[in-house]
Amino acid sequence: MNVSTADPAPSTRPSPRSVRARHALMRTAERLYAEHGFAGVSMRMIREAAGHRNNSAVQYHFSSRDDLLQAILEHHAAAIERHRARLVAVLEERGEVSLREWITCVVAPGIEHHIELGTPSWYGRFLAQAVVEPGLREHARRVYTSTPSFQRLDRLRPAAPGRGDDELTERHAAMVRLLLVHMSADLETELAAGQAPPDEAERAWRRLGDNLVTAVLGLSSALLSQ
Repeated sequence: MNVSTADPAPSTRPSPRSVRARHALMRTAERLYAEHGFAGVSMRMIREAAGHRNNSAVQYHFSSRDDLLQAILEHHAAAIERHRARLVAVLEERGEVSLREWITCVVAPGIEHHIELGTPSWYGRFLAQAVVEPGLREHARRVYTSTPSFQRLDRLRPAAPGRGDDELTERHAAMVRLLLVHMSADLETELAAGQAPPDEAERAWRRLGDNLVTAVLGLSSALLSQ
């Protein structure tokens, strides 16, 4: 039986208006979740804050709250993937990669994305909640580590004595993940509160990125050398 691989008929594609409405709901939901927490935000609050009068506006675009949350994560993961793909390509050309260079390729794409978002932004605080939300934490981890560039980067990872210990490797990955996510959320909060001038935001993000690379390098050297 032949299975058609043709693009979907134009009528099945969302209209530009529908795409804009979906993105507006995602941006509004991200801001509200960042400011009030997942438990403090209802679909009604999102709909009203986005300026929709139709009671089923959110449900029209997203089948559930989890569907909405996952769509927000995937939107940001795609943006970060574009940054990481370029960095990984450079490392692949060189072949030999130091641990600091490898860690930089883990950290820098997220930092670049935060800079792109500008100030104020809400992604950092949203992600900080997603990685500890019981029903979402595994998806939040997988959506970033299953991308093509991250898989290619994983193959370039320098050897470390502790990498044969699966439990230790997983604990190390969790420590790094929480460090990156929560320190980024902390800086985002400071910038949103006006604790740093807007024209200093990019410098603040780059400084945090450098600090995180050094911190993860120290953690990795200490923990994985056991």
